[in-house]
Amino acid sequence: MQSLSTTTRRRFLHRSSLNLINQIIRRSSSTLTINTPLSDHPPISDPDSNSAVLAEHNACSRTVLLNRPSSLNALNTSMGKRLQKLYKNWEENPDIGFVVMKGRGRAFCAGGDIVYVHDMIRKGNIEGCKEFFWTLYKFMYFVGTYLKPHVAILNGITMGGGAGVSIPGTFRVATDKTTFATPETLIGFHPDAGASFHLSHLPGYLGEYLALTGDMVNGVEMVACGLATHYSLSANVPAMEDCLKKLITDDPSVVESCLQKYSDLDYPSNASVIRRTETLNKCFSLDTVEEIIDALESEAGKTNDGWCDSILKKLKYASPLSLKVALRSIREGRFQTLDQCLIREYRMSLQGVVGQISSDLHEGVRARLVDKDFAPKWDPPSLEHVTQDMVDQYFSPLIPLEPDLDLPTKQREAFT
Repeated sequence: MQSLSTTTRRRFLHRSSLNLINQIIRRSSSTLTINTPLSDHPPISDPDSNSAVLAEHNACSRTVLLNRPSSLNALNTSMGKRLQKLYKNWEENPDIGFVVMKGRGRAFCAGGDIVYVHDMIRKGNIEGCKEFFWTLYKFMYFVGTYLKPHVAILNGITMGGGAGVSIPGTFRVATDKTTFATPETLIGFHPDAGASFHLSHLPGYLGEYLALTGDMVNGVEMVACGLATHYSLSANVPAMEDCLKKLITDDPSVVESCLQKYSDLDYPSNASVIRRTETLNKCFSLDTVEEIIDALESEAGKTNDGWCDSILKKLKYASPLSLKVALRSIREGRFQTLDQCLIREYRMSLQGVVGQISSDLHEGVRARLVDKDFAPKWDPPSLEHVTQDMVDQYFSPLIPLEPDLDLPTKQREAFT
């Protein structure tokens, strides 16, 4: 069995057009196992990564299980390294046709382990932070350029880095238990892990809305806007997984037929943001955060719409600097390839963790995930105090000679 050509893989690649969960806590990795997890290669020496990322051998496929349920399967550096090694070996193995990724417990993946990053920042371990983002972003690019069909089963919370390791792939199955959000502005950061690419390709200005507000969408809404390719009731997922395990193929159309067999049809509710396209586009298409807020306040005054009021509260809670940075990031992402977005986001992430411009990331994580007083003291404290120089610096290298994220773009073509 030969690996799929890039052209064939791209033909079936569904391009994408994360509710901040406060229970992300720092605990030891779970030692639970799945039945007969088999790896094709000798185990990696890091015991944490081996227990947090499990591999299962199937007929013609491999299933990878993110296995940190107590931390909602949040990704750390060792998990990223193990995923990269497994995926590379599987891509090179002609006997493996496709790969499935899923999470244990009530989350697929709640993103990068931001408490882990916060601890490194507090200890002054900036090199560790660099390695964290470097490792995970490189793996996300690998998923986005994978030469075999990739199925991500998003049966639960999917945020930030969880989207980064799934949305670039071929198929994403959302369920009635799926919740998706990009809540980074609420912790003083920016939507990363490729978010500026996949959010900017959503219909209309939905990407700006999700990036700025951190609002949640469900599985049905993910399919409606293109973030997911299939929708299935959670009760049908075990049967879908059994079907996938029995397949002897590397043909994405055969994999898709299996997914379609266990898919369900549903529509966004009348209260869904998907039904608010006109208002959303009218407000979030504007050039600045200040103009967006003014437009929402105008709509709230004219319509008495509680939705506008709720969105305004989220925007006024978020980091002012993060709002301006996020808006610019999404706007730039519309005109960039996945690799260009990841390289730019790597620069932005380092600026966030170093805190030369602002310590908002440290303060946001403290307020929501460490002390949990939900009263961050943002610096700058308001939009009017955020200067253009601050925003520009966020998009610049830490120092002139700081190396950019090195992606294998000469060997693996990025998509647009």
